[in-house]
Amino acid sequence: MKNSYLFLAAALLVSTSACDTARQTQENEAQMASSVTGERTGPTPSGAVMSKDGLRVYAFDDSPAYPESQLRLNSPAAGSTVPAGAVEFSYDLSNFQLTRMTSHSNSGHMANSEKGQHIHNIVDNQPYTAHYETEFTKELAEGDHVVLSFLSRSYHESLKHKGAYDLRMITVGRPQQRMEFDMNAPHMFYSRPKDTYTGADAERVMLDFYLVNTELSPTGNKVRATINNTVFTLDRWLPYIIEGMPMGENTIKLELIDNAGTVIPGPFNTVTRTFTLSENS
Repeated sequence: MKNSYLFLAAALLVSTSACDTARQTQENEAQMASSVTGERTGPTPSGAVMSKDGLRVYAFDDSPAYPESQLRLNSPAAGSTVPAGAVEFSYDLSNFQLTRMTSHSNSGHMANSEKGQHIHNIVDNQPYTAHYETEFTKELAEGDHVVLSFLSRSYHESLKHKGAYDLRMITVGRPQQRMEFDMNAPHMFYSRPKDTYTGADAERVMLDFYLVNTELSPTGNKVRATINNTVFTLDRWLPYIIEGMPMGENTIKLELIDNAGTVIPGPFNTVTRTFTLSENS
């Protein structure tokens, strides 16, 4: 009788172990399948995928939103005059952690900063500088300057809600000529693509821009994006993915236009940038 109990216990143990092994194997296979699926799809398209001349362009909106994140530039103060040279910038931010990697699968499917989340600082719509601390200095030439700052995910996608950006004018030194800039007019600022993309980062490139005092819609203002002479019309303020660009130098021209296709007046509402794609780093 004792031997029978021992046999039944051993059989039950083997059966339970086999079930656990099978379940773990199924879970691992499911995780692997999910991982493979994620690698193939990347950011989830929001709306139609626009295809033209071998290019694919689509919006996405599945990144973490961080609606409570706030950013404010303390200094230089709006409208202030500071000495020419190294200008000191200081920010207050809340509900947002600089240097943290944005926790989302999108970080694995496009160029991602190894240093984590950061602030984009754009002066006069020139290429931005990325900053991972709330205080830094930046060389600025003598003159009036428009400074746009906004919070960025680790893969350089901007936070677009009210409170996540700061726009102001400052004066550096004693300029002979002054800049006229209407803070209440519609404005567009360029953010990405930028610099060089290599390897897998070159397969899927994010287009991101920043709007102030305007919205986009199918019946209102839009952004006309000319990618290597191929035109796409963007009617939603979202980040966009571009696929199918050739290796080497590429060019993007952005224009903020009204519903009739006319460029809206503004010093930065037409901008052209070049960047490079490379198969190898």
